[in-house]
Amino acid sequence: MAAFVCRAEAQQTIPKIGVISIQGAIAGTKEGQKATQELDKKVVPKQREFESRQNEIARLQDQYNKGTSVMAEEKRNQAAHEIEDKKKRLERDMQDSEEELRNQQQKMLQDLLQRMTAVIDKYAKDKGYTIIFDDSSPSTPVLYASKTIDITEDIVALYDQTYSK
Repeated sequence: MAAFVCRAEAQQTIPKIGVISIQGAIAGTKEGQKATQELDKKVVPKQREFESRQNEIARLQDQYNKGTSVMAEEKRNQAAHEIEDKKKRLERDMQDSEEELRNQQQKMLQDLLQRMTAVIDKYAKDKGYTIIFDDSSPSTPVLYASKTIDITEDIVALYDQTYSK
């Protein structure tokens, strides 16, 4: 009986565990960097436009504050209304822009994550991993992981090799 137990224990394999930062891996791929740059190219002009509009509103507000005592009531009301309209339009446009950016980021991440998952699956099977944890996800808290089991750089390299076209 003792020989059977020893033989069964010898046949059991030690699980191979890996850790990856999916967020870091996606950001580290050439495709992820390119997608980030493309989003930045869309964001920067919008930010400049919004800053320009905010400066215009500040200028109008300053003129309004300086001229309140000498303006006729009708002109004062008209100027206050114009400033409020510009503020509201700017706020709505900024919210719309943020939502659009969020949607574009979400789509980009979904596409990259789908391909990243396929790369991780292949890597894990080829290298004999039993389980791989994502240490960048709050739903799988990894309190400690040795750098020796971190496969993030390997996955980035494999992803770029697989999808660099």
